[in-house]
Amino acid sequence: MKNNKILLLFAHPSKHRSSVNAPMFEYAKSLDYVTAVDLYAQYPTYQIDIDKEQQRLNAHNVVIFQFPFYWYSTPSILKEWQDLVLEYGYAYGQGGDALKGKLFICAISAGGKEEAYRAKGYNHFTVRELLQPLEQTAYITGMTYLPPFALFSSRSAQTSGTISAHLKHWKTLLQALHQNTIEPDTTESLITINDLLDTSEN
Repeated sequence: MKNNKILLLFAHPSKHRSSVNAPMFEYAKSLDYVTAVDLYAQYPTYQIDIDKEQQRLNAHNVVIFQFPFYWYSTPSILKEWQDLVLEYGYAYGQGGDALKGKLFICAISAGGKEEAYRAKGYNHFTVRELLQPLEQTAYITGMTYLPPFALFSSRSAQTSGTISAHLKHWKTLLQALHQNTIEPDTTESLITINDLLDTSEN
């Protein structure tokens, strides 16, 4: 089975304040099969190089959006990236099949507790439901969508000691994506892919 190359697009508007996303990004950067891109560092004025980003996409089999889940959406630079890079004739529409068959997943951190992301919880929806615009983007562009990798209660993760366990799951996920051992059909009913990782590590 062919190993996958991973493109990690990291978007954090205040990376220096991050106790979760920053170490995740730094670990991914150390792997030879991951191309880790800090979008805010690369494009501080939002002048995104469309050709360069499309070439990056072409060279990888897996695409990860890594970001803090602020206001139920992506940080602004990641939305700008989508608007410019995923253009007609490249990512969708006539002749737009460059992304077909690639795997796509979001790696998010949410400040709220997991139980807040339920129908009767504070946020009324699960994170998978709130990420449906990105799931539809994957569908339109022909990518295979995987449920998000999520850390809840991220604001207290450092004091609660959950970061180390989350980083362990992150390492497991990246390796599984690289080795192409995740069966997308087994994830369709999952809210987050964390549940699958918990099973695989037992």
